[in-house]
Amino acid sequence: MSEKEVDLTGAKQNTGVWLVKVPKYLSQQWEKATGRGEVGKLRICKKGNQGKAEVSFTLNEDLTAVQGLEDKMVSAPREHPFTMQSVGGQTLAVFTENSSGQSEERSDGSSGSGAGSGPDKIALEGVVVQRAECRPAASESYMRLKRLQIEESSKPVRLSQQLQNPVTNNYKPVANHSYNLEYERKKKEEGKRARADKQQVLDMLFSAFEKHQYYNIKDLVDITKQPVIYLKEILRDIGVYNVKGTHKNTWELRPEYRHYQGEEKTDE
Repeated sequence: MSEKEVDLTGAKQNTGVWLVKVPKYLSQQWEKATGRGEVGKLRICKKGNQGKAEVSFTLNEDLTAVQGLEDKMVSAPREHPFTMQSVGGQTLAVFTENSSGQSEERSDGSSGSGAGSGPDKIALEGVVVQRAECRPAASESYMRLKRLQIEESSKPVRLSQQLQNPVTNNYKPVANHSYNLEYERKKKEEGKRARADKQQVLDMLFSAFEKHQYYNIKDLVDITKQPVIYLKEILRDIGVYNVKGTHKNTWELRPEYRHYQGEEKTDE
């Protein structure tokens, strides 16, 4: 926890301050003031013999412009009468905090600057002696401002927008994809294959099995150029389909046709 120094000069001087609640838009307009520029004028007057003070705040004309949706500009109300309230037996105070190395400005216009290496400083500016609420006077400018605030709050987070020109750098919808067209083409070619003579197909199969013992059906179709159904009918006569093991889903010749695997006997 950093070390902080508390300046109680305001308590020694018995400085009284007002605690005033202001509308949000008014504080936002004050932030637009440059430097120590004037944000408005505070007027305190007494009317009648009762001696009751009437307080009002007039916003600087240069700070009345409020920008809204679609760059709409409205004028904020200038006149803001105060509704005075009592402190109600509470003890309230106003403190300011300055980090080390930052300049400090007081209400009397004096200023001081830290050396940049000292502790954070907290100063008691004064004790609250009066509470008040700053309210805008009912006027046409205030009604326009409230209408603008309602439009701002009801604006949807996401908006749909109609495109004037079609998007050309993205994927376009197609009637059929290229891999589907390739599959249909191969399917048609396979359907158009004429069945060769059975003996001719057997010769091609025996010739293929002399090179390798196991084949899947796709490779045999490419070798024989025969329809799958017709080829399987011939394979059932001469081959065995492996449903498990290392050569699962492959065809091989039946034992009686495996003449290439016969072992030559040597004379002892």
